Amino acid sequence: MTDAAASTPLVSSGFRPWVPAQRTKEMGLVPFLWESWRNPLQIWGRIHFKQLYVAGMSPLGRTLVVSDPAGARHVLTDNALNYEKGDLQRRVLGPMLADGLLLTEGEQWRRARRIMAPLFTPAYTAKTAEIMDAVCRRRVEGWHLDQGARVLNIDHEMSGLTFDILSATMFSDDLNGDAAGFERALNSFLNVGARISPLDALKAPDWIPRIGKVATRGSARFFEERVKALIVRRRKRIEAGDAPDDLLTALLSARDEEGDGSGLSDHEVMSNILTFILAGHETTARTLGWTLHLITRDKGVAQKLKAEADAWDRSPAGIKQMVWHKAVIEEAMRLFPPAPAMVRQAVADDVIEGHEVKAGDSIVIAPWLIQRHELLWDEPDVFKPERFLPENRKSIDRYAWLPFSGGPRICIGAAFAMQEAVVALAEIMKAAEVEAITPIEPKPVHQVTLRSRETMRLRLRARK
Repeated sequence: MTDAAASTPLVSSGFRPWVPAQRTKEMGLVPFLWESWRNPLQIWGRIHFKQLYVAGMSPLGRTLVVSDPAGARHVLTDNALNYEKGDLQRRVLGPMLADGLLLTEGEQWRRARRIMAPLFTPAYTAKTAEIMDAVCRRRVEGWHLDQGARVLNIDHEMSGLTFDILSATMFSDDLNGDAAGFERALNSFLNVGARISPLDALKAPDWIPRIGKVATRGSARFFEERVKALIVRRRKRIEAGDAPDDLLTALLSARDEEGDGSGLSDHEVMSNILTFILAGHETTARTLGWTLHLITRDKGVAQKLKAEADAWDRSPAGIKQMVWHKAVIEEAMRLFPPAPAMVRQAVADDVIEGHEVKAGDSIVIAPWLIQRHELLWDEPDVFKPERFLPENRKSIDRYAWLPFSGGPRICIGAAFAMQEAVVALAEIMKAAEVEAITPIEPKPVHQVTLRSRETMRLRLRARK
């Protein structure tokens, strides 16, 4: 197993969060299409958690589900050029993110990645730490816990918090504080528009209307109008010479120094801003929500976090010492990966660790499976953050933990997201006791990201 026995004495209690039952029988076409639309987590069977390779036919055609870290490394890194984003992902997300880093391929992707890579250096990320902390402190203070305990809609609060961080660090608050509007539009898109339509799964022609796309046209217009206005305002400030030094200014000013010296078009900038909102703000919000839920189920872990948060002096350098915060967040992302599945399509014939692949085959690499696989983890369904403490983490195969993907297409903002999550969690733990209000476990549902089917509510009270 990749998850060696912990060398640190266990602090966690062995809590097991709720997971869908694992199927024991093959699914027919209609149930497969229904569950793919309703909650793709339900399509995985017992075999997927017991075997590292599962081959078969699906509406995607010949499909190989790869849960072997060596196989994942081959697809995502060693032979990455042979595996492109599948048509299904472009059909589902393309209307919003078509020209963003998440979906583009080939030279268009390489050029955009070259332009944006310097904007996510360790130095830039560290520079944002104090801004992140100020935003988090304002959010926590706004809960007024000194006036009494509060039951909070954690989904809403974490969405608002991560949106405010995104706005402050990347856009210098030039999004006009419209967190609520963006949250409504994003929820509409993820709840309806971004579900896997049976028509998309069956590769029906694009001219046939998709109910989800029709229902979320208003959300798409909202995003397009707000982001276009943001770009226009910032270009004027750049021309006037008073633009803030943030990510948006950098995106609009950056040039491909290794190529033809060109920059990103306004459409590419817009697509990537929307990508950052979905792949940055939304995923971090969900990670923080699941993390806070897990903490309420484990008093020993909560005590470790409170002690570590109290010792943090709020300096950027001190973030690196917060090993329990990082471990708890990484364990939360193992159990509840922000992006539960990735699909790639083979460009040419290949062999993955002895398994033949034909051109056009679909390769599924699902963090939901890999990170809970019986052959890869000790007690895979148990919340045990000790696995990710520095003395234990080296035993975890790099490709057995994939919340940020891997290889050339690894999430460009991974370090930014981790720093954001650690700072946010620390400020909450400095101020609050976080308590469950029900013994009923939230049920995860795969809607591009991994959300709770029911609204997640927790009670926060001021620490004594």
